[in-house]
Amino acid sequence: MRIFDPHIHMTSRTTDDYERMAAAGVRALVEPAFWLGQPRTSAASFLDYFDSLVGWEPFRASQFGIRHHATVALNPKEANDPRCREVLELLPRYLDKDGVVAVGEVGYDSMTPEEDEVFAAQLALAVEHELPALVHTPHRDKARGTERSLAVIAESGLDPGRVVIDHLNEVTVPLVRETGCWLGFSIYPETKMSPPRMVELLRTYGTERMLVNSAADWGRSDPLLTRATAEAMLAAGFDDDDVDRVLWRNPVEFYGRSGRLDLTGAAPADGGTAEAGTAPGSATFEGNSILRGGA
Repeated sequence: MRIFDPHIHMTSRTTDDYERMAAAGVRALVEPAFWLGQPRTSAASFLDYFDSLVGWEPFRASQFGIRHHATVALNPKEANDPRCREVLELLPRYLDKDGVVAVGEVGYDSMTPEEDEVFAAQLALAVEHELPALVHTPHRDKARGTERSLAVIAESGLDPGRVVIDHLNEVTVPLVRETGCWLGFSIYPETKMSPPRMVELLRTYGTERMLVNSAADWGRSDPLLTRATAEAMLAAGFDDDDVDRVLWRNPVEFYGRSGRLDLTGAAPADGGTAEAGTAPGSATFEGNSILRGGA
């Protein structure tokens, strides 16, 4: 089984997580820029964070045979902080990077006028840089936030086929299904979506344009819930090809629209099983390895 997690925040995960993910079949992932849990106080802190998304994290993932890509944006929550607005001027520098496969996460947190402005501006950047967009739907008032997001996307001129609307649930799927946008689902231990609920959605709506992610971050989350969803699909009667489509081919197709997806060595083209990442050796990034301690 090969797995591509299309939304996971490895910056906040341990190296042990990379090892467990590789053993579970994760061969590729996309890490979207997001809120770190407390306010950043200047745009300069974003520079260091974005640098890590295109530098250190791909190195760290590579030590376990996992291909790492990123999406970059000013996240919805911090769009309301005037100290962060300068980030919009810095984004083009990163949107030209080879490992950046979309603009994201963009969208709404509290649906403020500031978020309206920043959302529209970043969709315009996606159009300008010919990149897909990863859209975060709000945790509160999700249906209204999803409807509002779809309206802004329609006004942007961005091809819906280059947009994924993420963190969907049973209420919001019907709003998105017929728009041509991709549908993203975050599988969590207690909130958002569970493997059994995801299976029922796949039974109802099929596997086309469906992306399943763990969205694992610094909160209570689990980077192996993509694997758990695949196993739940098989137990429910879906076949190996269905699982491969949802957990591998769909994210490859979506992020492949960036023209920058590089899956060299990640998994066999025929869908066979790749070797798990080997134990990290002496490779370094900026003089640092992931190894600690003596022999």
